[in-house]
Amino acid sequence: MKYRSTRGGMAPLPFCDILLEGLAPDGGLTLPETLPQLDAGTLESWRGLSYAELAARVLGLFIGDVPAPDLLRMTQAAYAPDVFPRIAPVKPLRPGLSLLGLSEGPTLAFKDMAMQFLGQIFEYVLAQRGQTLNILGATSGDTGSAAEYALRGKRGVAVFMLSPHGRMSAFQRAQMYSLQDANIHNIAVHGVFDECQDIVKALAGDLDFKSAHRLGAVNSINWARIAAQIVYYVWGWLRATSGPGQSVSFAVPSGNFGNILAGHLARRMGLPIRRLVLATNENNVLEEFFRTGIYRPRPASQTYATSSPSMDISRASNFERFVFDLVGQDAARVRALMDELRRTGAFDLSDLKPQFTRDYGFVAGASSHADRLATIRAVHAETGVLIDPHTADGVHVAQAHLEPGVPMLVLETALPAKFAETLIEATGQAPAVPADLQDLQQRPQRVEIMDCDARLVADYLRRHAL
Repeated sequence: MKYRSTRGGMAPLPFCDILLEGLAPDGGLTLPETLPQLDAGTLESWRGLSYAELAARVLGLFIGDVPAPDLLRMTQAAYAPDVFPRIAPVKPLRPGLSLLGLSEGPTLAFKDMAMQFLGQIFEYVLAQRGQTLNILGATSGDTGSAAEYALRGKRGVAVFMLSPHGRMSAFQRAQMYSLQDANIHNIAVHGVFDECQDIVKALAGDLDFKSAHRLGAVNSINWARIAAQIVYYVWGWLRATSGPGQSVSFAVPSGNFGNILAGHLARRMGLPIRRLVLATNENNVLEEFFRTGIYRPRPASQTYATSSPSMDISRASNFERFVFDLVGQDAARVRALMDELRRTGAFDLSDLKPQFTRDYGFVAGASSHADRLATIRAVHAETGVLIDPHTADGVHVAQAHLEPGVPMLVLETALPAKFAETLIEATGQAPAVPADLQDLQQRPQRVEIMDCDARLVADYLRRHAL
């Protein structure tokens, strides 16, 4: 299998090449030339597999340049019991509504599900090629810690992670900044997540700088992240059904569109997904698009700081991959739309709005701080289960789209321990913190704070890159 760019300016490349590249050279995002298809017989044959075995089967559909035994060894290491004591359990909340527990890994967030595999395959490919890689990424809260925990101490890799100064929870900051590994570099930028991401894109788009400093990416612009996330949609479907052809809906809290994009691709591959329910917070650019057909990202000054901070994003990095499908995989039109977005700040695809639900299964809704508190409080009162604010956004929006006979799985995005302040406000009860993390916020922290300037980040990277 080979990969192309959404903007049409890249010669087809195998998986391991695009793994190390991040953005395509033309500024687009990589996608398979053709999507593999899942038939009912294949899905039924996978029912008895462990998560690691299923991951090797699904990822093997996308990775043609790694031998199958090596791929299985990597998934077994990534999804070992000492990394995930429980692996993606289905947790019933109400009739027809369950959580898919994706936050049982080392950083208590769903990003671990893909990032632990990335840590394995980065080290494998770099060792095979005798190369080093400097990962440059941006985080709104959970990507950073998941990437750093997956890559800390890995040979041949250094991580440079940008985060918005003062706009993550104290627990999220401590998870990242307390790491003392020599290959981990945290940079807190005076700005919002979108501005951090702009710096990443600017430096990754400077092809001379990218080549000279061997830049790679772990944000969901990296296709490997999306491929690894497709696995848990298949896993969730297998656990919510008992036979072929049964439909399941998924509700997905989404800021950067990567998590729900994996569901979109799983649906296109043939997984029987009825609805993809996109949930946003007050930064509802994506909800507005699915409601109106107009994509209008907001400037940093209009990106709100909310109680579900990992979704405080106004420009969704993965949205271009969905637009590529919407416009019939017409790379020239994607280029024109991205140019229009750059020039005018918006583009209008309202003429395609009938396709959103009819052809792709998408529906969307937004949640407020009051909605989050009420949902956390109600779920706790009814079930005794505490959910984090982002998952609460998903549960709140999902409730409007429940259908008889169609299980709804809400993708749990984090454990509540990461957002104690909001949980206390909602319930008066502090969430439990795992024993090995109870002293986390007292550990020494190491972070470089700087103004929002790509030149400052470039200078820092020059001094510290491998």
